[in-house]
Amino acid sequence: MPSLKWIVPQGRPRVFGIYKRVTSIGKAGANDVAIESASLEPHHAQVVFDGRDFAISPVDAGAQLLVNGKKKKKSKIFHNDKLTLGEVELVFSLYDETATRDASPNQEAQASEIEGMMKLSDFNRRLLEIRAIPDQIEALLDAVIEVVHANKGFVILLRDGEPEVAAARNVDRETIPDAVTQLSDSILRRCIDTRQPLIVSDAVNDTMFNSSESVLNLQLSSVMVAPLVAQGQLLGLIYVGNDNVVNLFEQSSLEVLTVFAGQASLILQNAILLNQLTTDRDRIAEELEAQRFGDIIGSCPSLQEVFRRVEKVAAADINVLITGETGTGKELFAREVHRRSNRADGPFVVVNCGAIPENLMESELFGHVRGAFTGAVSTRQGSFQAANDGTLFLDEIGEMPLALQVKLLRALQERVVVKVGDTKPEAVDIRVLAATNRDLDASIKEGSFREDLYYRLNVINLHLPPLRERGDDIVVLAKFLLHKYAAEFGANVKGFTPKALDAMRNYDWPGNVRQLENRIKKSIVLADKTLIGPDDLDLGSDQSRAVVPLTQAREEFTRTYILQVLERNGGNRTRTARDLGVDPRTVFRYLEREPDAPEPGGPAEG
Repeated sequence: MPSLKWIVPQGRPRVFGIYKRVTSIGKAGANDVAIESASLEPHHAQVVFDGRDFAISPVDAGAQLLVNGKKKKKSKIFHNDKLTLGEVELVFSLYDETATRDASPNQEAQASEIEGMMKLSDFNRRLLEIRAIPDQIEALLDAVIEVVHANKGFVILLRDGEPEVAAARNVDRETIPDAVTQLSDSILRRCIDTRQPLIVSDAVNDTMFNSSESVLNLQLSSVMVAPLVAQGQLLGLIYVGNDNVVNLFEQSSLEVLTVFAGQASLILQNAILLNQLTTDRDRIAEELEAQRFGDIIGSCPSLQEVFRRVEKVAAADINVLITGETGTGKELFAREVHRRSNRADGPFVVVNCGAIPENLMESELFGHVRGAFTGAVSTRQGSFQAANDGTLFLDEIGEMPLALQVKLLRALQERVVVKVGDTKPEAVDIRVLAATNRDLDASIKEGSFREDLYYRLNVINLHLPPLRERGDDIVVLAKFLLHKYAAEFGANVKGFTPKALDAMRNYDWPGNVRQLENRIKKSIVLADKTLIGPDDLDLGSDQSRAVVPLTQAREEFTRTYILQVLERNGGNRTRTARDLGVDPRTVFRYLEREPDAPEPGGPAEG
């Protein structure tokens, strides 16, 4: 039911329901809205409803009428319009506001609480349409001011313990300039210290605040303040006031304000969390950029050493051999060497020597002429010709057959290639980068790899550390890959559980970065939760790398190192002992002991 709200000088406003087609207003008792005021005519004005619109017009001669501050003879009126009749101020409302003309104080309190709940419900519905946090705060303030009949409201945030105005609104839904000058420091401080909501019915005459300079200077009347608390943390305050009416706010008003304060706390907490997420995202992006070397991510000392070597050798036009376990990113490093070299504008051609059948590899490398073999229906250039003026990357070079190694060596030495089935040599200008996960020294001893080719390729060696030796690089890489593939797959996965991070650190990762990437892809696709756990990564407790006692680890390392030096010395134990600076009996002792045997006198398995 529409209503007229009379803003009275003392106490709560009075509300008159409009339930007739014509509603009369004046000081005569026979009026529908009878207001005792010398400034009113006996029959001052009337509100007429024509079935669609409401309109107001003066009745008695000499009756003055203002609508929203403008003098009117007749005017349509809308929700929240201000009507001034003589010195009487009314607010027209289309809402169903309970009339309190004849209500008891208890009924008035109940009506105020119901009105507040309705406003909060309406605000919550509108909140879904408001995206920006500042707009949400302003909309909340507008709703609070209306429901508690204040003429101004403020949201104050605490920054380093000091209050700072975040939003300030007046009854006309306008932003208040110089808002900080309209607040009482003593009232704010009281609420901050007690963390309790507070009503000041007549601030100037209140014994607690009448000595406050800010209260006296501002001539404050009715004030209410409620704390904004989230998870035990005081975020700020919500402050409303009316400087024209004393004793305006009652306990029911404070209860309504407290409910709105709870809503404001949620909004602010969301804003803080959003800001933290944005800050964390930016920080992670900065850290990631600091640990990035082209497309390679890592900051462990061994990898940083590889980065430094890449920077040095990239500009030098010499061959490089990249070694390391499978999945450590050898091709990425090869591309980075090319990108930083003088050949960066030229082609980067990749040949996987382990994926090409032996009878086709020569054609793949050097090309062939038409009719050179069955199926050679046209002349085709090889990878050497395709990489001219650029870089040729020979991946898995340890898989190349011996017969072809001779031809590759000649091509590297003379910078000349001959197509299969042709006799005409072609000059090529290329840089060769090779990679392998094999131990080429062992392959040379076995006779499966040519030593002269090895030295031609291994001018500079870049050895890539396995993932298990890269410390927290595992976590950085895992988070990078998770965000990358979660976005690519449109998944709602946000991160890893602490147990998942521990499991990744403790796992051996025999497949290195490639294995990590595949596990994360799988976990994102199959995950049912927003956080990935160790089971999602197939990293149960049985997958963790066993931690052995320091004594056992030291013994295992010592034995392995002695064997390496012994192999270098061709099995000569006396020379090995001399090189190691130990007694020959020490070498004999380690050679005679089984690999898992404990040190004499040390702990033994029972």
